[in-house]
Amino acid sequence: MSVCCVGCFVGLGCLRWGWKRCTHTGADDSASWPPATADEFEPVPHLCRLTLAVYEEDLHNPQFPPLGGYRLNPDFVVKRVTYEQTLGHAPPYLIYLDHSRREIVMAIRGLNLKKESDYEMLWDNRLGKHMFDGGYVHHGLLKSAVWLLNQESEELQRLWVENGSCYKMVFVGHSLGAGVATLLTVLVVNHRDMLGGIPRELVKCYAIAPTRCLSLNLALKYADVIYSIVLQDDFLPRTSTPLEDIFESIFWPSCFRQFALFAIDGLHEGHICKRRKEAF
Repeated sequence: MSVCCVGCFVGLGCLRWGWKRCTHTGADDSASWPPATADEFEPVPHLCRLTLAVYEEDLHNPQFPPLGGYRLNPDFVVKRVTYEQTLGHAPPYLIYLDHSRREIVMAIRGLNLKKESDYEMLWDNRLGKHMFDGGYVHHGLLKSAVWLLNQESEELQRLWVENGSCYKMVFVGHSLGAGVATLLTVLVVNHRDMLGGIPRELVKCYAIAPTRCLSLNLALKYADVIYSIVLQDDFLPRTSTPLEDIFESIFWPSCFRQFALFAIDGLHEGHICKRRKEAF
């Protein structure tokens, strides 16, 4: 009888530990942090529009503009890079020279549910796999950020120097792109010489609904340059590492993974169509 009781207590304890471990989210980590000020939030809507612009093939003739348009000058889009050019190393992105705000902006698109390379990048990680700057970072997203920095450092440096070495360098992304933008910002801050010695205070990152890509100590260390914007009902930025591991273990076999991608893609497209109808 006593052995059965001990077994029950041990089992309940394991269940309680597993439940707490799998339900611990990013919201718990930041629950005691102060709210953002109006000045800190002011650039967010504008940068969201720039990130949406990455999805357009022709900004002179946009197909899916948000209400009010993208509010950018297509002639100042310095570079637009597609999946064909990144070859799966990074999501598509654009570089925009914003003279009105005196900013050089790199905007990176979010997860593409039809691109297996995006999922491979997201799943190229495990807890404690990659240590960086005294903390831990997402391995796959860091590789993408390193590739981006090597590809675009000369172009970004040229733009910054040609505009008086006084413009802000802003990195923004959504979802998967937000994680890449976050780690790209960390790299830039640690290798400012690659961008002409730009001061730390001129480097900013706005991560919109980011994947979890930094350990808490690194998030605090770079809190002066990286801002995360998370909607209350957005599950992805609040997903814990154990749940990501569970999802990967279920869907990693090719046949199940393809089925999951098609199922999620169908739900996503239906949701987009519904939101577009509501908007108009």
